Amino acid sequence: MRRLSTAGPDFAAAFQALLNEARETTAQVDAPVAAIIADVRSRGDAAVCDYTRQFDRLDLDPASMRIGPAEIAAARARIPPDLAAALDLAAERIETFHRAQLPADLELRDPAGLHLGMRWSPLDSVGLYVPGGKAAYPSSVLMNALPAVVAGVGRIAMAVPCPGGAVNDLVLAAAARAGVTEIYRVGGAQAVAALAYGTETIAPVDRIVGPGNAYVAEAKRQVFGRVGIDSIAGPSEVVVLADGAQDPAHVAMDLLAQAEHDEAAQSILITIDPAFADAVASAVDAALADLPRAPIAGASWREHGCIITVRTWDEAADLVNALAPEHLQIMVPEPRALFARIRHAGAAFLGPSCPEAVGDYVAGPNHVLPTGRTARFASGLSVFDFLKRTTWVDADAAALRRVGPAAVALAEAEGLTAHARSISLRLPVT
Repeated sequence: MRRLSTAGPDFAAAFQALLNEARETTAQVDAPVAAIIADVRSRGDAAVCDYTRQFDRLDLDPASMRIGPAEIAAARARIPPDLAAALDLAAERIETFHRAQLPADLELRDPAGLHLGMRWSPLDSVGLYVPGGKAAYPSSVLMNALPAVVAGVGRIAMAVPCPGGAVNDLVLAAAARAGVTEIYRVGGAQAVAALAYGTETIAPVDRIVGPGNAYVAEAKRQVFGRVGIDSIAGPSEVVVLADGAQDPAHVAMDLLAQAEHDEAAQSILITIDPAFADAVASAVDAALADLPRAPIAGASWREHGCIITVRTWDEAADLVNALAPEHLQIMVPEPRALFARIRHAGAAFLGPSCPEAVGDYVAGPNHVLPTGRTARFASGLSVFDFLKRTTWVDADAAALRRVGPAAVALAEAEGLTAHARSISLRLPVT
């Protein structure tokens, strides 16, 4: 874990090195992914089943590709009541927050007499990719599916790998709670290809969302254009701003909550109190002693963790804007005032009683967020990812007479004669 201070003579270079650090996988998977996509496009179900046998050790055929209603219902019935209640609470809060995002159509009549508008409408179909095996996240099912449901998407198809035939009951229960009933036991690049191009069993979709490994991320990159995608997600990250009045053990666990995702995750503490920085560093070491995922969290903290000591909170805000983190925690007496200075963050969590982990499950806003400094230009998943805008214009002859001559002049200046004549033929001869 590195220690930096804005008072140090070499801080600028050290901070730039932190910004430039590549944490994404260095594996070159573009060629094998392209081959898988081409094979699925050519052979459809047969290719998907072959790759499922190869990568997931599951003997699959087209008839068993889809998980049926009875299997989904059985999985839901096996969920302990307390977990079912937690799932319901999370779903209710996520749905409520995303329903509040729904935009209104726009309609106006301008001074020239044109009637103008913008209409929102949902996508016809969406593919939801859900990791399987060890990485089984029912919370991600809710976060990806419920905004699509709220937006009014007509069809949601979910793909989840089932290594050795195993599928997580909570994942199926979360899908059922969100209203997703079209679920396929396939994963990897072959699942992305099937969702994008379709097979005999899986109909193609218009957009693919959801996290996955390097092969899934590369497959989403390669099918973009044929379908929409949410983003190419990188390793998780958090920046915590905390003053010396905070509990070092709390802050340490907030840092480790991100570090335990994977070895490439990044946790950064920014504080104005050097003694508090020391206390948090010691608390992290102590917490790692009995953390079940300590090998992962420890590797993340050692390789990518950082504690930065600043002289003022203005300096801290500038550093956050440069880092543009996926998650931001602000633990100071007036967190909203400091948050007002932050322009770039995927999601912010304000105050000592609001750890980022609550946002992963039950807060309500989406936990699918921009990583790798892309919060400079990107936002988290929302209902807007499942809606599209259509503008419309209604002009009568009088309105066209008012604005048409300017359009004719511009079209002629661009050398587009048919454009100009399309308008001028409708204008009175002068």
